[in-house]
Amino acid sequence: MIEGRVDRISGPIVRAGGLGRAGLFDVVEVGDRRLLGEIVRLERDEAVIQVYEDDTGLKIGAAAVSTGRPLSALLGPGLIGTIYDGIQRPLKVLYDKTGAFMSPGVRAEPLDMKKKWLFVPDKAAASGGTAPNEAVPDGTASDGTDGAVLGKTAPGGGSAVQARPGMALGTVAETESISCTIMVPPGTTGNISWLAPPGEYTCADIIARTDTGMEIPLAQWWPVRIPRPSAERLSPDRPLITGERVIDLFFPLSKGGAAAIPGGFGTGKTMTQHAIAKWCDADVILYVGCGERGNEMTDVLTDFPRLEDPRTGRSLMERTILIANTSNMPVAAREVSIYTGVTLAEFYRDMGYHVAIMADSTSRWAEALRELSGRMEEMPAEEGFPAYLPTRLAEFYERAGRVRTLGEKEGSVTIIGAVSPPGGDFSEPVTQHTKRFIRCFWALDRDLANARHYPAISWIDSYSEYAEEVKPWWEKLSPAWVQIRQEALELLKKEQRLAEIVRLIGPDALPDGERLVLLVSEIIKDGFLQQNSFDEVDMYCVPAKQVRLLELIMEFYRRCETCIKLGAPLYKISGLAAEDSQRPLRERLSRLKSEVKNGDEGGFADFERDMTGTLEALERSYRNRELL
Repeated sequence: MIEGRVDRISGPIVRAGGLGRAGLFDVVEVGDRRLLGEIVRLERDEAVIQVYEDDTGLKIGAAAVSTGRPLSALLGPGLIGTIYDGIQRPLKVLYDKTGAFMSPGVRAEPLDMKKKWLFVPDKAAASGGTAPNEAVPDGTASDGTDGAVLGKTAPGGGSAVQARPGMALGTVAETESISCTIMVPPGTTGNISWLAPPGEYTCADIIARTDTGMEIPLAQWWPVRIPRPSAERLSPDRPLITGERVIDLFFPLSKGGAAAIPGGFGTGKTMTQHAIAKWCDADVILYVGCGERGNEMTDVLTDFPRLEDPRTGRSLMERTILIANTSNMPVAAREVSIYTGVTLAEFYRDMGYHVAIMADSTSRWAEALRELSGRMEEMPAEEGFPAYLPTRLAEFYERAGRVRTLGEKEGSVTIIGAVSPPGGDFSEPVTQHTKRFIRCFWALDRDLANARHYPAISWIDSYSEYAEEVKPWWEKLSPAWVQIRQEALELLKKEQRLAEIVRLIGPDALPDGERLVLLVSEIIKDGFLQQNSFDEVDMYCVPAKQVRLLELIMEFYRRCETCIKLGAPLYKISGLAAEDSQRPLRERLSRLKSEVKNGDEGGFADFERDMTGTLEALERSYRNRELL
């Protein structure tokens, strides 16, 4: 413990003398209320500290004590379903202590240290010589109190098992959906000399020891700014299925990939992330509300517990962690919240889970960086942001990835960051620097949002560089995936060029072939890209249905194009209907998304039979005219 004194206060930035022997990024307790802070700069004997709590009333000369450890997150059972602030303080516990307004300096353990969890040892780790049936009181908890009933080493029992970092020691059923694996932490050496038998333990209890004297508790600390190690990075060749057609088929995101959702106010960034959080095939969801408005976070905190997990039918919170750091909370904690979030995500990745982390929004996080940089009197770069903004963005997005873990499992962290450019200007620094470090860009369009077209993802400005990696996965589902995707995107680009002409001279001046492009593009937009989150059929679309819908639309286009070349007028094609239906084919095609359920191949087959028969009959009639 190194003690200094506060010399200067500038908002959340505090300068304290006497801390020259402390380490960079060490946690510091400031003032009588022991406000948490972090050393961000050392200048001879003076430390620059960013305080994570409201420091109103802090005085010159107050004590500043370095704890000698970096800002860390406590990783163990009990994380799932909890709501934290940016420095991993459980908000529900703090609310019970202080009410709706959090008092500066209030403390609470990140995990419930009194709750007991049923620990089941791993057979491979236990083979090193523990006798589960021969239990005696042994070991102590980390706070020095008597631990739970533990086992002892069997005399001459079994060969020693090396304590390899990432090796599973046992499991705890954290929720009905998630089993928490207790792993050997990185940096551990020696062999497992003792492993706790099956039983109930608290997060502070020791569940393993090595012959080098190291003790491994049920819950372990990890510095949030340091990425957790892995054995190997794997290719991002498996898509994260979200159920959103415009994302999965047009602009896919890989498991272990990084994506950005930029858009102005009201374009649907938060709602798109909510839809992905509910429906994507990730095992664990981590939502970081970083500097968002209080009412938006309130919606998240009230809606998520009520959402039903479509895979289990249980509450979505059984595989979700929420981090809430609203715009009125201390700005320094906003800056560290995304590091806390990604550290928790890496913890579950190391167990072999696929984790999706939603950061909403990185613009507010960058604004926190700008404010802290100004307080520290650093030289500003473009638009006042610090010169190290690109570096910090890279540090965050580069922690995404699909990996082979130290425990020889496969896991991934997928990062989806919302960006809120002022006025929807994508040329501002945060958006431009973010594009350097992500490979999937879902640009939200205000015109689409105003037209109530959701998700309002622009098919012109968006892109995905993961399409090539995930191509083999989609081709197993449909060999025509690459072709129909490319044809549809080209058709939409052609429609955009024609729309400019239509605004000048009207649609009637265009030849029927180009008017067909406009017609089919409207079908793609209304019948494929637009999704209704309140429609029980359309709210989620499986990959097979996505491909089938687009195949039918493009088949309709190709057959209609052939008929127009043979001389059929567009008005006849537009009103064409099957014999047993009074609705035109184009209208039925636009409504297939909400009329045919997931897995109902018969519904698609019926429509395809009607469409093929009707258009083939029209084509034959005009071919016969040519022969005459």
